[in-house]
Amino acid sequence: MTSGGYDPNKNPQGEPYGQQPYPQGGQPNPQGDPYGQPPQDAPPQYGQPQYQQPQYGQDPYGQPQYSQDPYAQPQYGQDPYAQQQGYGQPYGQGYTYSGFGTPADLGVRVGARVIDTLIVLVPVNVIMSLIYGSGTGFFVGVSVVGAIALTLYFVLMETQQGTTLGKKLLGLRVLGPNGAPKVTAEQSLKRNLYTLVYVFPCIGQIASLALIIYMMITTSQDPNKQGWHDKFAGGTQVVKA
Repeated sequence: MTSGGYDPNKNPQGEPYGQQPYPQGGQPNPQGDPYGQPPQDAPPQYGQPQYQQPQYGQDPYGQPQYSQDPYAQPQYGQDPYAQQQGYGQPYGQGYTYSGFGTPADLGVRVGARVIDTLIVLVPVNVIMSLIYGSGTGFFVGVSVVGAIALTLYFVLMETQQGTTLGKKLLGLRVLGPNGAPKVTAEQSLKRNLYTLVYVFPCIGQIASLALIIYMMITTSQDPNKQGWHDKFAGGTQVVKA
């Protein structure tokens, strides 16, 4: 026995307090030796990462994820400006936006054509009745003069003003191909071709009426409200002013 109470006979290796020596080969001590590696359920030691990065799609705070994120970046092929469903109709439903203006509806376009036709043909009928009375000359004169007057009216108004009196009253204007502010004389002549057919008495009126009906059908079925006459002219379009 020594004065400090330490008995070297009981601990021949000289280890204080009865601790086991450091294990050979760096093998872990199954008893949880502080000089070896800690057991599997031991808390992480100094220098080891205690925080694991959450995997993709997981919330690091354990909050429930939502299926729709209004601030999420759109994936390839999705419209970045489309609204979430459930908050009203998405932009673009009910009408088509051509990029140069809102296409005019068929009804208002027909109304503009009727106004323009009356503006031209009423004076022509009055003049022809004064010249020829009510005979054959009257019908021939109305057909020939009326067809020429209507064609000149539409071509001059559309090329110079970009609209006609009837379209102006109803808030419409005519654009050239690719959104040009005005149409050329050739383009206007092509889109108003049905008026020239009117030059032939009787047959011309029937043919003109058939072209007008076909024009109305193709305009109503086209998403950009372009009838056969608009496409024949290279892509003209009637939009709201």
